[in-house]
Amino acid sequence: MSGLISERLKNSWKSVERNEITPSEFQEEQDFLIAQYRKRWTRALLLDGYEDLEMSILAEIGLFLGTNDLDEVRQRCRYALSHVRREWEDRVDPESRESVERFYNESQAMMYELMWWHTLVDDTSPLAYVAAMEFAGQCGCRCCLDFGAGVGSGGIILARNGFDVTLADISSSMLDFCRWRFELRGLEGHFIDLKNSGLPDDAYDMVAAMDVFEHLVNTAGTVKVISGALKHGGFLFGRFHSDLDEDRPQHIVHDFEPTMKCLDSLDFVEVWRDDWLWGHQVFQKQ
Repeated sequence: MSGLISERLKNSWKSVERNEITPSEFQEEQDFLIAQYRKRWTRALLLDGYEDLEMSILAEIGLFLGTNDLDEVRQRCRYALSHVRREWEDRVDPESRESVERFYNESQAMMYELMWWHTLVDDTSPLAYVAAMEFAGQCGCRCCLDFGAGVGSGGIILARNGFDVTLADISSSMLDFCRWRFELRGLEGHFIDLKNSGLPDDAYDMVAAMDVFEHLVNTAGTVKVISGALKHGGFLFGRFHSDLDEDRPQHIVHDFEPTMKCLDSLDFVEVWRDDWLWGHQVFQKQ
């Protein structure tokens, strides 16, 4: 995986340690490589007629909701994180799977929060989807599942780059939004509402679960479901870490040891880890 951004940066940092380049030269390279990922992300998500990602995403939300008041849409996006927190604290029993699933199915603020995150205004971690896409391409993957797809941006970038994409989520409203976004762009995709349907067996070369496991009531059970859906030799690309964050009470999992034990029991082997930028790991089904 030498071509992935985190591997290139790790190798460059070794050059700093050998005094072959300066720290400022390293920083310039990191900024350049992240900018290249940003361009690929932006190019995949931009609507026709837009050059600025933030404005395109705001316009897309407005188009979906039937409003031209993009200042109001921006305000809703900017305050969405606090609104999600309030919705969660008012309505959710984190020990109840039914309560958690109902929250994601009914939340009004979650769409705004995720779409704003994908503008990259606040942080660049959604660009891990670009790394996942590059990983999939290098490993010859064609059929990819975006598990916990949310608003579907990850699925869009995969579909834009020629992958056969399935998006799965427990939120019917999110999946409706994903379908609409795909149709708006003329993209092909498959959609699975996990409340009503299971995943097909031995169907996918890669499953992306990018920022999903910290939201799950039963992480080990989810690993088993994903394992059944992966082909032999397939890959699970995800992040299995979550810091305590009072602004995100919906991140209910902080101990991932049971998840790791379940992966091990199902003969998954870690084959790659991003320990430089965004912290994702890849496990291969043996």
